[in-house]
Amino acid sequence: MPRNIQYSEKYKDEIYEYRHVILPSDVARACPKNQLLSEEEWRELGVQQSRGWEHYAVHKPEPHILLFRRPLGTDPVTGKVPEGFKEDMPQSLEAH
Repeated sequence: MPRNIQYSEKYKDEIYEYRHVILPSDVARACPKNQLLSEEEWRELGVQQSRGWEHYAVHKPEPHILLFRRPLGTDPVTGKVPEGFKEDMPQSLEAH
């Protein structure tokens, strides 16, 4: 019996809310390695969450854990970012 995808609670800083998703080993094997996934790609793996989440980093020691973020105030239905949002951090940070 396949194991389920696990979702963390959301956590935040001053700019983003975050969550991480733990893929079961059978799903992780199908996941492209060492690259960020588009929304279409992570949804194809079976990850289910509201709109606006970005897979923003690859955690090399644990590639089966996907790291997501979205700007605070993002509309979860449409994925629309709050008006006037300006990203203060580099586009894609790589976690070590």
